[in-house]
Amino acid sequence: MTTDAPRPEVLRYTAFSSAPAGGNPAGVVLDATALDDDDMLAIAAGLGYSETAFLTAPPAGLGGQEGRAYGIRYFSPRAEVPFCGHATVATAVALAERTGPGELVFATRAGTVPVEVTEEDGGLRATLTSVEPHVEGIADADLAEALAALDWPAADLDPAFPPRIAYAGARHLVLAAATRARLADLAYDFTRLETLMRRLDLTTVQLVWRESATVFHVRDPFPVGGVVEDPATGAAAAAFGAYLRTLGLVPEDAVLTLHQGEDLGRPGELTVTLRAGDPRVRVGGAGTRID
Repeated sequence: MTTDAPRPEVLRYTAFSSAPAGGNPAGVVLDATALDDDDMLAIAAGLGYSETAFLTAPPAGLGGQEGRAYGIRYFSPRAEVPFCGHATVATAVALAERTGPGELVFATRAGTVPVEVTEEDGGLRATLTSVEPHVEGIADADLAEALAALDWPAADLDPAFPPRIAYAGARHLVLAAATRARLADLAYDFTRLETLMRRLDLTTVQLVWRESATVFHVRDPFPVGGVVEDPATGAAAAAFGAYLRTLGLVPEDAVLTLHQGEDLGRPGELTVTLRAGDPRVRVGGAGTRID
């Protein structure tokens, strides 16, 4: 972008909450065609949110209705990430406020992500459909290093939920706490965990505790993005849905509720929907403008 060109407007929305003080805030730039990578990174770093989304023209062959299909890129304060769920929800809500609810299609670095926006209780709700997910194991030494960085004894893990790396657009290490108190007590070695995550190409660590058959509480350390903790993480929610289904911990048809952000004072709620015969995962929630 030339130095004398006007800076684009950076909108601020929160995802997975209908209240501006809840959920996960994201920056949204609805027209980033004049921005290069350095511009986008500078904007994201200046805003300081875990991610900022930047819309560009749709690539050839993307499909979708004219004016409702876009290229999208996501930047944390430190680097570009391939996919971000909460910034996708925030962007979809911002677009729907201007063009109305309905279907949107985004071309991400991870693949094509459709989003449906609906009106609900006087607000807007966006549901994204992930790329096809997969789940893999983690080496014992890497797991031991993750637990050491978190200062979590192995005995504090829930044996019903074996550690795995799950992907639904980005890679996340899933670790389940045996108690809500263990999940609430999060004080980790930022540099040590970041080093491990970079080596394993992880976006966050998805820490979970199961309240009931369909209700979970989750937290997401995000040191690789320069953020101690992400308040509500759609990409990790999608990966977690794939994890649960792959390990047979929930039925193939399931609707799950994830509570996140309570321990940060930014409560949010994510709905994860699994459908038999469709490997993709749907993640939905409310969104609203912050200012």
